[in-house]
Amino acid sequence: MSTTLTIRIDEATKNRLENLAKSTARSRSFLASKAIQEYLEANDWQVSAIRETLDRVERPEARFLEHDKIINWLESWGKEDEATPPK
Repeated sequence: MSTTLTIRIDEATKNRLENLAKSTARSRSFLASKAIQEYLEANDWQVSAIRETLDRVERPEARFLEHDKIINWLESWGKEDEATPPK
């Protein structure tokens, strides 16, 4: 089942959408719907991951490491005097 959504876009974007629709033999509506679905999938995942991380940070057992110690450790990777992971 589908529903109607009205949006405002600038003229250049509308022209690009029309050109792509003609080139792919798809409707503007199909392409716009597909683009919105893909955008939501990408952003839903990111927002979900951010929320999960924030929840983990607020737990009493959460541990934090100093940024500089992490950078120094990462920069030592692959070198003879590779540092041990910070704790």
